[in-house]
Amino acid sequence: MTDKSPIILWFRRDLRLADHPALTAAAKTGRPVIPLFILDEVVETHGAAPKFRLGLSVGSLATSLHRHNSRLILRRGRALDVLRKVIAQTGAGAVYWSRLYDPAAKDRDTGVKAALKDDGIEARSFNGHLLFEPWTVETKTGGFYKVYTPMWKSVRDRDVDASLPEPALTLPDTWPASDNLDDWQMGAAMNRGADVLARHVCVGEGAARDRLDQFIARRVADYKTLRDFPAAEATSRLSENLTYGEIAPRALWHAGWRAVQDGKAGAEHFLKEVVWREFAYHLVHHTPRIMDRNWRDDWDAFPWNETENADVRAWKMGRTGIPFVDAAMREMYVTGTMHNRARMIVGSYLTKHLMTHWRIGQAWFDDCLIDWNPAANAMGWQWVAGSGPDAAPYFRIFNPETQLDKFDADRAYARAWIAEGHGDPTATALSYFDAIPRSWNLAPDTPYPAPVVALDTGRKRALDAYQNRDGG
Repeated sequence: MTDKSPIILWFRRDLRLADHPALTAAAKTGRPVIPLFILDEVVETHGAAPKFRLGLSVGSLATSLHRHNSRLILRRGRALDVLRKVIAQTGAGAVYWSRLYDPAAKDRDTGVKAALKDDGIEARSFNGHLLFEPWTVETKTGGFYKVYTPMWKSVRDRDVDASLPEPALTLPDTWPASDNLDDWQMGAAMNRGADVLARHVCVGEGAARDRLDQFIARRVADYKTLRDFPAAEATSRLSENLTYGEIAPRALWHAGWRAVQDGKAGAEHFLKEVVWREFAYHLVHHTPRIMDRNWRDDWDAFPWNETENADVRAWKMGRTGIPFVDAAMREMYVTGTMHNRARMIVGSYLTKHLMTHWRIGQAWFDDCLIDWNPAANAMGWQWVAGSGPDAAPYFRIFNPETQLDKFDADRAYARAWIAEGHGDPTATALSYFDAIPRSWNLAPDTPYPAPVVALDTGRKRALDAYQNRDGG
């Protein structure tokens, strides 16, 4: 190896050029940089909507690199095998990447780093996905945080490095062969829903930056007061872009604090939500069991249904007969996203009123969300189910009817997504029927269903089960 050997920049969930510590470090060496994306053993497990959206982000990054006379090399296969092949073909002496924190990614990366070092290849990982590395945030007694608010208070005043400019890259003399992105068919599992969902995505580094700028300029001041109203254009919607690393979290952090200094009232609450994402990764790093087991062991005795029964199918289809729940599920099916307040409602309804295990909801969101990330999805489902980290001293059951009255009093959100029963349904409500599988055999004139379970009946059943679990 010489100091002129190429560096492979292994892109994963960091699909941007600016504010990219690993890419900046590689560029600073003056050595040729070979950008590489691998459709590897972890990516292959992604659900339909996340994989479709990831493919769009990969394509956007490839276009950005092309404008700089660079290329994004695409390969499919086991990560270590692909890296070794590209190293052999290019003479690369190093591989750089941005760290990830969920168990599957950590297992893959740990194995890759050890094997490459054994091969005599420099293997370096960098932070680019989080504000604060999970092991750098500790309680006063040296442990990890199990409750969000104390963690927020501990990091609120921390210094965060300034954002990095886009680096100039040294190009290799020759390029290795690349797969064709279209051949990967990353949206295949979406079937006809891909065309519908594509109308709602916001793809790429430039679009993400514009989205942040527009939010700070127009909506962050009212964020705290309006964020719970799903029909309002009040949230940043940046979770989609953060998921694929099209924007760095510290861009949000610095923009948010500038808004605080400018006197915009909702800005600090926005920053709290950025740290909520950090909290999810913090917990996944320290307690990886949160991904697939009850974070609180005492919930193992709760008598959840764990089968795909008729009630679960109605929930997935947005046909429970509860307008807030159904509108939210249809929003997700059409756009790949769901308003945060609505996520709490549908999660509570599934796990409490339908007495169904949170893992079923987690798996459906894994498949349907374009802003899916494994940490936030796992923590969110356990939080709403009651089995996760939550300081609330009571059994939380959201009432979808009173929540609709409170947060969608004029029914604008429900009408936006539910066509049945309306003589002039909205375009978004009708698009649901274009996105769903034909096998569901649904049409706008299909009668809207009666509730699959009465809300008072479901609530009582859940409370009785909770009390019996506690021996009450």
